[in-house]
Amino acid sequence: MKLLRKILVPLNPVYFLFVWLRNKAYDWALFESKSYDFPIICVGNLSVGGTGKTPMVEYLIRLLQSTKTVAVLSRGYGRKSQGFVLADSKSNNNTLGDEPFQIKSKFPGVIVAVDNDRQHGITCLQALDHPPKIILLDDAFQHRRVQAGFSVLLTSYDDLYCDDIVLPAGNLREPRSGAERAQIVVVTKCPHNLSNAEKKVIQTRLKLNSNQQLFFSSIVYDDFIYSDQEKESIQTLKNKNFTLVTGIANATPMVDYLKHSGFKFKHLSFPDHHIFSKKELELIASKSFVLTTEKDASRLQSLKHKALYYLPITLELDAPEKFENELQNFIKEFD
Repeated sequence: MKLLRKILVPLNPVYFLFVWLRNKAYDWALFESKSYDFPIICVGNLSVGGTGKTPMVEYLIRLLQSTKTVAVLSRGYGRKSQGFVLADSKSNNNTLGDEPFQIKSKFPGVIVAVDNDRQHGITCLQALDHPPKIILLDDAFQHRRVQAGFSVLLTSYDDLYCDDIVLPAGNLREPRSGAERAQIVVVTKCPHNLSNAEKKVIQTRLKLNSNQQLFFSSIVYDDFIYSDQEKESIQTLKNKNFTLVTGIANATPMVDYLKHSGFKFKHLSFPDHHIFSKKELELIASKSFVLTTEKDASRLQSLKHKALYYLPITLELDAPEKFENELQNFIKEFD
């Protein structure tokens, strides 16, 4: 992979120029970018791969759902459906995609929809009999046709966007300057013992504008593992030689957590949004005890495995009150 990236370096200026011109066309109003008279909050990143967008969307849902009707609008990556789809009791991974289906399963009272065209998706949501008061755009930072009023940009602690370059030699979808569109930047997947001194170093390296706020978040793993029927203490894993199955962009934090917790396991790693083959499913089904991610669990339900469990995660911010105040101040602008 590293060799391939080196070979592709000469193409970087071409991609950089194309994306830069596209962004400028939106900045200069040469391309249409629609704004709205109600709160639109975007969660996204500059890089390809996992920065923790779904945990952040779930964090926002928990903050907002008690006082406002919230909708989540996603592209629905990997789904087999077309156009606008509103989640209901019959929805699954094929109709919604992995992340939207996970969100709808965890938050049944939240409106969840998918549409490649976010403008069209917002129009459809607003046409509902009971339209949402707030729309969360999942992974829409580069979808410039919608002008979100508030953007939360995520970057991983071990893969900061300031250390990267654009595709195809790097992992950035757009130049680093695109970060200036965000009101909030969150450095995700941080160690729990991250010092204030290191936070200041990262802040200096990111070179944020004075009107941008920086936060740091960590992954919190649940104390329980869950199956379709029951939950067990995660400590029961100490008595098992289990198989960890992951099909996510970056499984390293979960693997490290389980190892540091003293658990013994074998790891079957697959690419993000991987479609399991019949042979792979048979291999997984042959394992006596399987632990997986919350996202992968829904795609493995067809196995009917008696010992298939998933480990949920949540997001923990270093300054939750300040974060919520920033969010609520934006929402109050529409009251």
